[in-house]
Amino acid sequence: MKTAAETETETGKVPQHSGKSAGPTFAVAFGGGGARGLAHIHIIETLDELGIKPVAISGSSIGALMGAGMAAGLSGRYIHDYSRDVLAHPSEVASRMWRARPGSFGEMVAGVGFTQFNVERILQSFLPPEIPATFEELQIPLQVTATDFFAHSQMVLDKGALLPALAASAAIPAVFRPIKHEGRTLVDGGISNPVPFDLLENRADIVIAIDVVGTPVATGGKLTSVDLMLGANQIMMQSIIALKLQRSRPQIMLRPRVSRFRVLDFLKVEHVLSETVSVKDELKQAIDAAVERVEIND
Repeated sequence: MKTAAETETETGKVPQHSGKSAGPTFAVAFGGGGARGLAHIHIIETLDELGIKPVAISGSSIGALMGAGMAAGLSGRYIHDYSRDVLAHPSEVASRMWRARPGSFGEMVAGVGFTQFNVERILQSFLPPEIPATFEELQIPLQVTATDFFAHSQMVLDKGALLPALAASAAIPAVFRPIKHEGRTLVDGGISNPVPFDLLENRADIVIAIDVVGTPVATGGKLTSVDLMLGANQIMMQSIIALKLQRSRPQIMLRPRVSRFRVLDFLKVEHVLSETVSVKDELKQAIDAAVERVEIND
Protein backbone atom coordinates (compact mmCIF):
# COMPACT_ATOMS: atom_id res chain seq x y z
CA MET A 1 0.00 0.00 0.00
CA LYS A 2 1.33 3.45 -0.95
CA THR A 3 1.76 6.10 1.73
CA ALA A 4 0.15 9.53 1.33
CA ALA A 5 3.57 10.99 0.60
CA GLU A 6 4.20 8.43 -2.13
CA THR A 7 0.79 9.10 -3.64
CA GLU A 8 1.44 12.84 -3.67
CA THR A 9 4.86 12.37 -5.28
CA GLU A 10 3.41 10.24 -8.06
CA THR A 11 0.26 12.22 -8.79
CA GLY A 12 0.99 15.73 -7.58
CA LYS A 13 -2.29 15.65 -5.69
CA VAL A 14 -3.01 15.79 -1.98
CA PRO A 15 -4.95 12.76 -0.67
CA GLN A 16 -8.67 13.43 -0.33
CA HIS A 17 -8.86 13.13 3.45
CA SER A 18 -7.83 16.00 5.71
CA GLY A 19 -5.39 15.53 8.55
CA LYS A 20 -7.76 17.59 10.75
CA SER A 21 -10.94 15.54 10.78
CA ALA A 22 -11.98 17.35 13.97
CA GLY A 23 -11.46 20.94 14.96
CA PRO A 24 -12.07 24.28 13.26
CA THR A 25 -12.63 24.61 9.53
CA PHE A 26 -10.48 26.81 7.30
CA ALA A 27 -10.99 28.88 4.16
CA VAL A 28 -8.29 30.71 2.19
CA ALA A 29 -8.35 33.94 0.17
CA PHE A 30 -5.41 34.27 -2.22
CA GLY A 31 -4.80 37.88 -3.26
CA GLY A 32 -3.64 39.35 -6.56
CA GLY A 33 -0.18 40.72 -7.28
CA GLY A 34 1.23 39.18 -10.44
CA ALA A 35 4.56 37.44 -9.92
CA ARG A 36 4.48 38.44 -6.26
CA GLY A 37 1.73 35.85 -5.93
CA LEU A 38 4.28 33.06 -6.34
CA ALA A 39 4.59 33.47 -2.56
CA HIS A 40 1.17 31.78 -2.31
CA ILE A 41 2.97 28.51 -2.99
CA HIS A 42 4.39 28.63 0.54
CA ILE A 43 0.88 28.99 1.94
CA ILE A 44 -0.35 25.90 0.09
CA GLU A 45 2.72 23.91 1.15
CA THR A 46 2.23 24.89 4.79
CA LEU A 47 -1.43 23.91 4.81
CA ASP A 48 -0.44 20.56 3.30
CA GLU A 49 2.18 20.07 6.00
CA LEU A 50 -0.41 20.78 8.69
CA GLY A 51 -2.96 18.47 7.11
CA ILE A 52 -5.40 21.31 6.57
CA LYS A 53 -7.78 21.08 3.62
CA PRO A 54 -9.82 24.29 3.21
CA VAL A 55 -13.57 24.02 2.89
CA ALA A 56 -13.62 27.00 0.51
CA ILE A 57 -11.14 29.08 -1.51
CA SER A 58 -11.35 32.50 -3.13
CA GLY A 59 -8.81 34.17 -5.36
CA SER A 60 -8.07 37.26 -7.38
CA SER A 61 -5.73 37.43 -10.39
CA ILE A 62 -2.64 35.28 -9.63
CA GLY A 63 -4.49 34.25 -6.48
CA ALA A 64 -7.26 32.81 -8.64
CA LEU A 65 -4.68 30.68 -10.48
CA MET A 66 -3.05 29.45 -7.27
CA GLY A 67 -6.47 28.87 -5.74
CA ALA A 68 -7.51 26.80 -8.75
CA GLY A 69 -4.43 24.63 -8.33
CA MET A 70 -5.19 23.97 -4.69
CA ALA A 71 -8.91 23.50 -5.37
CA ALA A 72 -8.01 20.93 -8.03
CA GLY A 73 -6.20 18.92 -5.37
CA LEU A 74 -2.65 19.74 -6.43
CA SER A 75 -0.14 19.69 -3.60
CA GLY A 76 1.96 22.70 -2.69
CA ARG A 77 5.11 20.71 -3.50
CA TYR A 78 3.81 19.89 -6.97
CA ILE A 79 2.89 23.53 -7.66
CA HIS A 80 6.31 24.60 -6.31
CA ASP A 81 8.21 22.20 -8.57
CA TYR A 82 6.01 22.89 -11.60
CA SER A 83 6.46 26.66 -11.25
CA ARG A 84 10.23 26.36 -10.94
CA ASP A 85 10.48 23.92 -13.85
CA VAL A 86 8.54 26.27 -16.13
CA LEU A 87 9.40 29.79 -14.99
CA ALA A 88 13.05 29.45 -13.96
CA HIS A 89 14.08 28.63 -17.53
CA PRO A 90 13.77 31.49 -20.06
CA SER A 91 13.87 29.05 -22.98
CA GLU A 92 10.87 27.16 -21.58
CA VAL A 93 8.97 30.41 -21.04
CA ALA A 94 9.79 31.53 -24.59
CA SER A 95 8.61 28.21 -26.00
CA ARG A 96 5.30 28.41 -24.16
CA MET A 97 4.82 32.06 -25.13
CA TRP A 98 5.38 31.06 -28.75
CA ARG A 99 2.65 28.42 -28.45
CA ALA A 100 0.37 31.13 -27.02
CA ARG A 101 0.93 33.48 -29.97
CA PRO A 102 -2.11 34.85 -31.83
CA GLY A 103 -3.67 32.45 -34.27
CA SER A 104 -3.58 35.05 -37.02
CA PHE A 105 -2.32 38.53 -37.80
CA GLY A 106 -5.92 39.71 -37.81
CA GLU A 107 -6.40 38.45 -34.27
CA MET A 108 -3.24 40.25 -33.20
CA VAL A 109 -4.35 43.67 -34.35
CA ALA A 110 -8.15 43.43 -34.05
CA GLY A 111 -8.88 46.45 -31.93
CA VAL A 112 -6.27 45.75 -29.25
CA GLY A 113 -2.92 46.72 -30.70
CA PHE A 114 0.31 44.78 -30.54
CA THR A 115 1.00 45.07 -26.83
CA GLN A 116 -1.98 43.27 -25.31
CA PHE A 117 -1.63 39.50 -25.00
CA ASN A 118 -4.44 36.97 -25.06
CA VAL A 119 -4.40 35.83 -21.43
CA GLU A 120 -6.59 32.80 -22.12
CA ARG A 121 -4.09 31.43 -24.64
CA ILE A 122 -1.23 32.10 -22.24
CA LEU A 123 -2.96 30.27 -19.40
CA GLN A 124 -3.66 27.33 -21.69
CA SER A 125 0.05 27.17 -22.40
CA PHE A 126 1.28 27.61 -18.82
CA LEU A 127 -1.25 26.03 -16.45
CA PRO A 128 -0.69 22.44 -15.25
CA PRO A 129 -2.69 19.87 -17.23
CA GLU A 130 -4.39 18.70 -14.03
CA ILE A 131 -6.48 21.88 -13.83
CA PRO A 132 -10.01 20.75 -14.84
CA ALA A 133 -12.28 22.33 -17.41
CA THR A 134 -15.05 23.42 -15.04
CA PHE A 135 -15.57 24.72 -11.51
CA GLU A 136 -17.80 21.73 -10.83
CA GLU A 137 -14.86 19.32 -11.27
CA LEU A 138 -12.79 20.98 -8.54
CA GLN A 139 -12.35 19.18 -5.21
CA ILE A 140 -12.79 22.37 -3.15
CA PRO A 141 -15.36 25.13 -3.90
CA LEU A 142 -13.64 28.08 -5.59
CA GLN A 143 -14.75 31.66 -6.19
CA VAL A 144 -12.68 33.99 -8.35
CA THR A 145 -13.12 37.71 -8.84
CA ALA A 146 -13.07 39.74 -12.02
CA THR A 147 -13.95 43.38 -12.66
CA ASP A 148 -16.79 44.35 -14.98
CA PHE A 149 -15.16 47.25 -16.82
CA PHE A 150 -18.29 49.05 -17.97
CA ALA A 151 -20.47 48.27 -14.93
CA HIS A 152 -17.62 49.43 -12.67
CA SER A 153 -18.16 46.53 -10.29
CA GLN A 154 -16.86 43.23 -9.06
CA MET A 155 -18.05 40.01 -10.64
CA VAL A 156 -17.72 36.71 -8.78
CA LEU A 157 -17.28 33.61 -10.95
CA ASP A 158 -17.86 30.15 -9.48
CA LYS A 159 -19.72 28.08 -12.05
CA GLY A 160 -19.18 26.70 -15.53
CA ALA A 161 -15.99 26.90 -17.59
CA LEU A 162 -12.94 27.50 -15.41
CA LEU A 163 -10.34 28.77 -17.89
CA PRO A 164 -12.27 31.87 -19.05
CA ALA A 165 -12.93 32.78 -15.41
CA LEU A 166 -9.25 32.49 -14.50
CA ALA A 167 -8.33 34.49 -17.60
CA ALA A 168 -10.77 37.26 -16.69
CA SER A 169 -9.45 37.40 -13.13
CA ALA A 170 -5.86 37.71 -14.39
CA ALA A 171 -6.49 40.14 -17.28
CA ILE A 172 -4.24 43.01 -16.15
CA PRO A 173 -5.23 46.12 -18.17
CA ALA A 174 -2.70 47.26 -20.78
CA VAL A 175 -0.90 43.91 -20.49
CA PHE A 176 -3.70 41.48 -21.38
CA ARG A 177 -6.77 42.09 -23.48
CA PRO A 178 -10.13 42.02 -21.66
CA ILE A 179 -12.22 38.86 -21.55
CA LYS A 180 -15.73 38.85 -23.01
CA HIS A 181 -18.06 36.84 -20.78
CA GLU A 182 -21.86 36.70 -21.10
CA GLY A 183 -21.90 40.10 -22.79
CA ARG A 184 -19.65 41.68 -20.18
CA THR A 185 -16.13 43.06 -20.59
CA LEU A 186 -14.04 41.68 -17.73
CA VAL A 187 -10.59 42.68 -16.51
CA ASP A 188 -8.29 41.94 -13.56
CA GLY A 189 -10.16 41.01 -10.38
CA GLY A 190 -7.56 42.79 -8.27
CA ILE A 191 -8.89 46.16 -9.41
CA SER A 192 -12.16 45.69 -7.53
CA ASN A 193 -11.19 43.16 -4.84
CA PRO A 194 -7.44 42.56 -4.39
CA VAL A 195 -7.81 40.04 -1.52
CA PRO A 196 -11.34 38.57 -1.61
CA PHE A 197 -11.59 37.37 1.99
CA ASP A 198 -15.07 38.89 2.25
CA LEU A 199 -16.37 36.18 -0.09
CA LEU A 200 -15.49 33.61 2.58
CA GLU A 201 -17.25 35.27 5.49
CA ASN A 202 -19.24 32.66 7.46
CA ARG A 203 -17.88 29.88 5.24
CA ALA A 204 -15.37 28.62 7.83
CA ASP A 205 -14.28 29.06 11.43
CA ILE A 206 -10.94 30.51 10.37
CA VAL A 207 -10.43 32.57 7.20
CA ILE A 208 -6.84 33.02 6.04
CA ALA A 209 -6.18 36.02 3.76
CA ILE A 210 -2.90 36.48 1.91
CA ASP A 211 -2.06 39.95 0.57
CA VAL A 212 0.68 40.00 -2.09
CA VAL A 213 -0.17 43.38 -3.61
CA GLY A 214 2.95 44.96 -2.11
CA THR A 215 3.77 48.66 -2.14
CA PRO A 216 6.01 50.87 -4.32
CA VAL A 217 9.65 50.73 -3.22
CA ALA A 218 12.24 53.46 -3.78
CA THR A 219 15.21 52.07 -5.71
CA GLY A 220 17.08 55.31 -6.34
CA GLY A 221 16.55 55.00 -10.08
CA LYS A 222 14.37 57.05 -12.38
CA LEU A 223 10.71 56.06 -12.36
CA THR A 224 9.41 54.99 -15.75
CA SER A 225 5.82 55.48 -16.87
CA VAL A 226 5.26 51.75 -16.32
CA ASP A 227 6.67 52.00 -12.77
CA LEU A 228 4.31 54.88 -12.05
CA MET A 229 1.28 53.08 -13.48
CA LEU A 230 1.93 49.83 -11.61
CA GLY A 231 2.83 51.65 -8.40
CA ALA A 232 -0.36 53.69 -8.59
CA ASN A 233 -2.31 50.44 -8.97
CA GLN A 234 -0.64 49.09 -5.82
CA ILE A 235 -1.60 52.20 -3.85
CA MET A 236 -5.18 51.97 -5.11
CA MET A 237 -5.47 48.29 -4.23
CA GLN A 238 -4.00 48.80 -0.76
CA SER A 239 -6.59 51.53 -0.19
CA ILE A 240 -9.35 49.08 -1.12
CA ILE A 241 -7.94 46.48 1.27
CA ALA A 242 -7.73 49.04 4.09
CA LEU A 243 -11.38 50.02 3.59
CA LYS A 244 -12.46 46.37 3.61
CA LEU A 245 -10.54 45.74 6.84
CA GLN A 246 -12.46 48.56 8.51
CA ARG A 247 -15.69 46.65 7.84
CA SER A 248 -14.53 43.13 8.71
CA ARG A 249 -11.29 41.27 9.29
CA PRO A 250 -10.30 37.69 8.51
CA GLN A 251 -9.04 35.64 11.43
CA ILE A 252 -5.59 35.53 9.81
CA MET A 253 -4.09 38.06 7.40
CA LEU A 254 -0.50 37.77 6.22
CA ARG A 255 1.59 39.95 3.94
CA PRO A 256 4.66 38.15 2.56
CA ARG A 257 7.64 40.44 1.88
CA VAL A 258 7.11 40.87 -1.85
CA SER A 259 7.29 44.62 -2.46
CA ARG A 260 10.68 44.59 -4.16
CA PHE A 261 9.33 42.39 -6.96
CA ARG A 262 7.41 43.72 -9.94
CA VAL A 263 4.13 42.38 -11.22
CA LEU A 264 5.71 40.61 -14.23
CA ASP A 265 8.84 39.26 -12.48
CA PHE A 266 7.87 35.64 -13.12
CA LEU A 267 11.37 34.73 -14.30
CA LYS A 268 12.54 35.58 -10.76
CA VAL A 269 10.55 32.67 -9.34
CA GLU A 270 13.56 31.38 -7.38
CA HIS A 271 14.13 34.78 -5.75
CA VAL A 272 10.47 35.30 -4.91
CA LEU A 273 10.26 31.88 -3.27
CA SER A 274 13.53 32.18 -1.36
CA GLU A 275 12.76 35.66 -0.04
CA THR A 276 9.24 34.83 1.13
CA VAL A 277 9.82 31.43 2.75
CA SER A 278 9.52 32.98 6.23
CA VAL A 279 5.77 33.27 5.67
CA LYS A 280 5.52 29.53 6.32
CA ASP A 281 6.49 29.94 9.98
CA GLU A 282 4.33 33.06 10.23
CA LEU A 283 1.34 31.07 9.01
CA LYS A 284 1.96 28.17 11.39
CA GLN A 285 2.14 30.55 14.36
CA ALA A 286 -0.96 32.43 13.22
CA ILE A 287 -2.92 29.19 12.83
CA ASP A 288 -1.93 28.02 16.32
CA ALA A 289 -3.12 31.32 17.77
CA ALA A 290 -6.36 31.33 15.74
CA VAL A 291 -7.21 27.74 16.70
CA GLU A 292 -6.62 28.59 20.36
CA ARG A 293 -9.00 31.57 20.09
CA VAL A 294 -11.67 29.41 18.47
CA GLU A 295 -11.36 26.74 21.15
CA ILE A 296 -11.59 29.33 23.94
CA ASN A 297 -14.71 30.86 22.38
CA ASP A 298 -16.28 27.41 22.04
